[in-house]
Amino acid sequence: MAATAIDLQPYASLDDQDCEQRILRAKQILGDRVVILGHHYQRDEIFKHADFSGDSLKLSRQAADSSAEYIVFCGVHFMAEVADIISRPQQVSILPDLSAGCSMADMADLEQVRRAWRELGTVLDADESITPVTYINSAADLKAFCGEHGGIVCTSTNAQAILDWSLERREKVLFFPDQHLGRYTGYKMGIPLEDMVIWDYDLPMGGLTAEQIRNAKMILWKGFCSVHQMFKPEQIENFKREHPQGFVISHPESSFEVCQMSDFVGSTEYIIKTITAAEPGTKWLVGTELNLVNRLHQTLASENKIVQFMSPMVCMCSTMFRIDPQHLAWVLENLVEGNIVNRISVAADVADNARIALKRMLDI
Repeated sequence: MAATAIDLQPYASLDDQDCEQRILRAKQILGDRVVILGHHYQRDEIFKHADFSGDSLKLSRQAADSSAEYIVFCGVHFMAEVADIISRPQQVSILPDLSAGCSMADMADLEQVRRAWRELGTVLDADESITPVTYINSAADLKAFCGEHGGIVCTSTNAQAILDWSLERREKVLFFPDQHLGRYTGYKMGIPLEDMVIWDYDLPMGGLTAEQIRNAKMILWKGFCSVHQMFKPEQIENFKREHPQGFVISHPESSFEVCQMSDFVGSTEYIIKTITAAEPGTKWLVGTELNLVNRLHQTLASENKIVQFMSPMVCMCSTMFRIDPQHLAWVLENLVEGNIVNRISVAADVADNARIALKRMLDI
């Protein structure tokens, strides 16, 4: 590789149109050596350059199956980690802006989870009684923790199947970092709300008594997605008053009350497929990230479908938004010059254990 990388600073003054031309030129030069992944929540200026679009795990698997040397993940940090973990050893995972994180994923770190495991172990034998389950929206070392402790990873699509698997093996589940996906999935499985308790990672013993821990079926980490918490029951009520025949569809990272009031609940892929397959002229209120909703609105306007964002406030994924045309142009032009910048490389021991947890999920 070249000794000196191209400096990022000059790119800051480029307008998006200049960046677009430079991105297209760099992509043409690199050809099949690079694959660009665009998450559904990504801004349009980036999304249009994606070779593959979708949810995070789907994108990582598509990249691993490609012949590309370089995987440029236009998403957030944990997504690029998953791409590095499941891709071939000779492939390189890159995140255009290292500050593109995930506030939900940051609500659970390895030290907090290890402390919770130790504290739970003072009440019962954690390794015998509890299956740790981490949402894919989490750091690689938490996936590795689950791999080490007989646990598993889940997505918003397969959460119920994963919880079924987990509870067949041990009597309880520690579910992190998103309490809402865990609660709604558990409720759909028939687990009473009173059997699902919140573990507050800022409090000793998670703020729970020994009796609460012993009686719980699911221990839900006190984490959430800041975007999906913007959606409220009154927004659904207002929509239904205006459009009594309309439909409400939400992501399961939304609050329990919002999910309960929705006609459909599912992953981003599920939301896209459901609305796309609906009858022309139908009206939809959608509880997920703004860029995805706007894209559906524009795509389906020709079918006279109304696709409306649930919140009256603009609430996009701000960390995803940090991936901009300037960073993408910088990354690609560095690759043209033989430089790798912003590589995401998961330590071998962490990757090995994380891969165990991911493989358990993929085997189900």
